[in-house]
Amino acid sequence: MLKEIPLFACLDDHALEKLRSAAVMRKYPKNTILFSKGDLSDSMYVVVQGKVKAVIFNEDGREMLLSIYKPGEYFGEMAMLDGQPRSASMVTKTPCQFLIIPRQDFKSALFGNPEMASRLLNRILGKLREATDRIEGLTFLNVYGRIVNLFLQMAQVQDGELMLAERLTHQEIANMVGSSREMVSRIMKELIGGGYIAVDKKTIVIKKKLPMEF
Repeated sequence: MLKEIPLFACLDDHALEKLRSAAVMRKYPKNTILFSKGDLSDSMYVVVQGKVKAVIFNEDGREMLLSIYKPGEYFGEMAMLDGQPRSASMVTKTPCQFLIIPRQDFKSALFGNPEMASRLLNRILGKLREATDRIEGLTFLNVYGRIVNLFLQMAQVQDGELMLAERLTHQEIANMVGSSREMVSRIMKELIGGGYIAVDKKTIVIKKKLPMEF
């Protein structure tokens, strides 16, 4: 599995085997907090099965959903590298299985392979750009514009159609754009009624160009 992940694909078999032998496989049930914002870090996680979400909670316990990770993706690398506390909490969205790689073993592989370091840097820069775009949207767009912006960021072409890679509930969308579920439900109804999107049990399909204002 490590060989299929772009970050590790550049490693030779010996380096991959060292990582695999050092890693620990763990399973967790749904709604498990893997770690919380502010925790110290000593490992990174590779998702083997299930889905996990990165969230931030305010003082009232309200959740801001940052992102969702699926099999083949990984998280926890930034705090592990700089030694700073975790920047978000990670909560399992479904029953999950992870490959957990200790800090020292990961850093040994990273510093011994410039290509791997370059790929990790590109990923971190990509995350930074996504965060900048999201801050811009939350600052300057109304709720409708934030929802459209979110859909466009998450959309991928699959089977000839433009669709969201992840099926989000109205509450999850609300948590990602900083709104209420009721407001999201009303806007979704307008988008469906206008023929802009179609929704089924699996995903949200974008049928035509989404206007930034409605």
